[in-house]
Parts: sequence; C-alpha cells; structure tokens
Amino acid sequence: MRRFDNKARIAGRGALLLALLVAGGCATPPAPEPVTPEPEVPVLPPVAQTPATPAPAAEPKPVIPSTPEPRPEPVTILVSGPQTAYSDVADALLERYDDAAIFDLGADGAAPISVLNRVNDAGTSAVVAVGLRAARSAVAMADAPVVFSQVFNYREYPLLTERTRAVAAYAPLERQLAEWLAVDPAIERVGVIIGDGHDDLIAEARSAAQTHGVELLVHVSGSDQETLYAFRRMSRDIDGFWLFPDSRVLSARSLLEMSEIAGRQRVRIAVQNEGLLAMGAALSLSSVASDIADVIAGIVNKIQSGELGHVPAVSPLREVRVRTAAPTLAGGR
Repeated sequence: MRRFDNKARIAGRGALLLALLVAGGCATPPAPEPVTPEPEVPVLPPVAQTPATPAPAAEPKPVIPSTPEPRPEPVTILVSGPQTAYSDVADALLERYDDAAIFDLGADGAAPISVLNRVNDAGTSAVVAVGLRAARSAVAMADAPVVFSQVFNYREYPLLTERTRAVAAYAPLERQLAEWLAVDPAIERVGVIIGDGHDDLIAEARSAAQTHGVELLVHVSGSDQETLYAFRRMSRDIDGFWLFPDSRVLSARSLLEMSEIAGRQRVRIAVQNEGLLAMGAALSLSSVASDIADVIAGIVNKIQSGELGHVPAVSPLREVRVRTAAPTLAGGR
C-alpha cells in the first residue's frame, strides 16, 4: 500500500513590535533636558525556509505468482492376462489416465514381485488391479492403495483390507433381470446355483426377483458335480437359469451337460459373459468396460483426495450390456 507523508506546514511571521511609552506631568515642565535618541533596531532579513524533503515513495511489492495445484501422481494398472474382459477395462482406463503405467502379468514375462518392486520404486497414487492374479499380487506387495475389479470370488482370498477397495464383478442384478424380462417376458421362475460365501449376491438377486414379480429358486453348491445334480432337479421347475461365474462349483464338463439339459427342458440360460453364448445360452447380461473404468476412477479420485475411508468395501456397477444368441429373442443390445 502506498504511503503518503503530509508536508509540514511552516507559518513564518516576520513582524517585530516596538512600543515606547513616555509619561508626562500636567505642571509646567522644567526646561527640557537634551534627549539622547534611541538607537535604531536593525531589521533582519527574513530567514529563507528550506522546503521539506518528501519521503521516498514505497517500492511496490513484488508479485509472487500463485503456485499451481500439485498434479496427482500417475496411476498404475496391473492386468492379469490378455483376456478380452481384462484388456477392455485396461483400455477404458487408459482413456482416463493417459500417463498411467500398465503391466500385463500374463504377457510381460516378469514375475509379479519384480513388477511390483518397479512400481513401488517409481511411486504411484494408486494401483488398479484387473483380474484375480493382478489383485492378489497388488494387495500382497503394493505400497500404494489398491482398487481391484473382475474378481468374482474375492472373499476366498484376503483381498479386502483397510487400504484396498473392490468393484463388483457383475452388473447390477435388478437391471439384469429387467433387461432379461424385456427380451423374454415369459420368464416366471428363475434358478440360481452358486458356491458358498455369496450371501450379498443372493440377497440382491432375491430383491430383484421380488421387484419384478419373478420366483427365485436358489441352491448353494459345494462342487461342480453337486451343481450338475442340482441343476438336473431344478430344471424341471424353472424356465430361466441365472448363471454366475463361480469357478469353484462349475467346470467345462458340468457346463456342457447343463446346456444339454437346458435344451431338453426348454430352460433359457442367462450368462454374465458373451463368450458363453456359443455354449447355448439364450442371452448374456454382462458388465460394461467403460462403466467399470468410471467406477474405478471415482475410487481413485477419493484415494488421491485422502478420502479412502469414505469408500465402501465393494462399489456397485451401474450398467448392463445385453446380447442375445437366438433369433427368437430379438431385442438385445
């Protein structure tokens, strides 16, 4: 702020006052004595006034440029292998993080411990793991928080910790069932066979079935052989079967036999992966790679803002992609 000094006001008065008073009597005065004249008082010239020196103007303060907000550290992406379900998610993530480092544990040839050592040495704000192998490696060895996706049986492994978060491995079930009924409104009774530990999924499926007025039959299985046996019995009472990718209770052999049984009993199978349409499934109700990437990005933003504690253990997806195999079930997208 500029400072201004008022000039000192100096008022000079150069008048000299001389008053000589002589008092006289009223009587006849005696002869006057000679009067000695008063000496003249010299009049001094006015003193020249030195003008006040103005105060030096304050130097302007230097303008300090504002410091830009620090850019978050890059994100690291670990992919379990070259499968399309993994690579599609990785590609969608690279559209959001063009400076991300990406490692394919199935193609790079390096051991996971070597890859994670490189990641830790370089530094990263978060590690995004796509698929089970990548998730297990990242959770075990990464220094940064981990977000993992495309892992259906995550409860079988110690993947959820204070510094890790998961993205659901399947599209929202209410949306799935709504899309299924839009394609095939004749569905009335739907069966589900799944392994232990998926109580949340079963509860979500029951809620979706209740919302849409569909009867749901659920069997919890312990092996692929038990799954096949349960399906033989269940197939007589259902017109639709909701197949979830629980590898603990499914095998290639059981899937082939279940497909044959479904064909004989006229049971329409809905799967979570388009690749299984070739098996004879009626339609797929799969997740969407861009939706998975969006949910992951939302979690990463929370991590970079220091708000990981406000993120739920498992974040749901929002979209579903429908593909049909049989011409009689036209209407899929």
